[in-house]
Amino acid sequence: MVLLGSTGSIGVNTLEVAKKFNIKIEVLVCGKNIELLNKQIKIHNPKVVVISNKDDIKDVRHKNVYAGQENIVRAIEDSESDLVVNALVGFLGLRPTLSALACGKRIALANKESLVACGNFIDRSKIQPIDSEHFGLWYLMQDKPVSKMIITASGGAFRNWDLDRLKNATLADTQKHPNWSMGQKITIDSATMVNKMFELLEARWLFGEGKYDAIIETKSLIHALIDFKDGSTTAHFAHANMQLPIAYALDKKMDKNILKHVDLLKIGNLEFRQIDKNRYPIWEIKEDLLKNPNMGVVVNAANEVAIQKFINKEIDFMSISNIIIDTYEKYTQMPSSIDDVFAIDKEIRESI
Repeated sequence: MVLLGSTGSIGVNTLEVAKKFNIKIEVLVCGKNIELLNKQIKIHNPKVVVISNKDDIKDVRHKNVYAGQENIVRAIEDSESDLVVNALVGFLGLRPTLSALACGKRIALANKESLVACGNFIDRSKIQPIDSEHFGLWYLMQDKPVSKMIITASGGAFRNWDLDRLKNATLADTQKHPNWSMGQKITIDSATMVNKMFELLEARWLFGEGKYDAIIETKSLIHALIDFKDGSTTAHFAHANMQLPIAYALDKKMDKNILKHVDLLKIGNLEFRQIDKNRYPIWEIKEDLLKNPNMGVVVNAANEVAIQKFINKEIDFMSISNIIIDTYEKYTQMPSSIDDVFAIDKEIRESI
């Protein structure tokens, strides 16, 4: 396989699953964590390694090391692997997705931005989602009429904060996720609920038109639910571990034990909450965005710019959502091609 984003949490879990399935790693792609990358190279012996910064090439213990997005695309095009696992973060993960699809490869997709920004122009039949929520929906699907698909959210770092404190939340505060450790951007996205809105948009592209919603489940043991038209509801329970969806992406006939079962007697109780627009202002545009999913490129670009401004201490935490909403309401042009997606992304970034 080709693994994009090898040193992030999904990449690390993917390599663990690859060992269980004896899958060889042809290409490793990572950002700046060279220390962990060198450990991965020693264990998995890839043919090619690509990193983000050419200045770090000298520190990588491999004879075939390249840098930059162009070399990520080239490595995909030159690879013999049938499978590409895309666990890159942000819009920069889109071009590798498009490249892999153009080469006829299967994609295990954790890069949300590929579908959020460009879902209408991507062959979704070649994509197996490895977000736990989309995996849960896929796992629950039956040949029965569906009324609504529901995914769950943890609520992020500020789910229990007094509302009047949110404006003063710091970057360090956003990283205190109540349930697990993730990368910086996705943890901020969890705190704003942008992450969940993106996952709803992904679900819309993956499973087609229909009703989609999200609720907070504080223990992150239920990842997805489906309301069927007959009045019944099914739920997917599993411990929060990415190795399960990754295993199915690598082998749909997967029959190995990956996780311990959820023991409901030990859990004792579950808590569900509605997603409150006062705490998560981004939820104001959720329904409109699902009706106009091509506008995902606008929301994504605005979000990435706003997050960087927050990291740079140019804006407060609540302004992230305000900037996204303001940009979404002002911008009305929808992309009609892949080229439009990249053009609109550039335009949005330059306008904020």
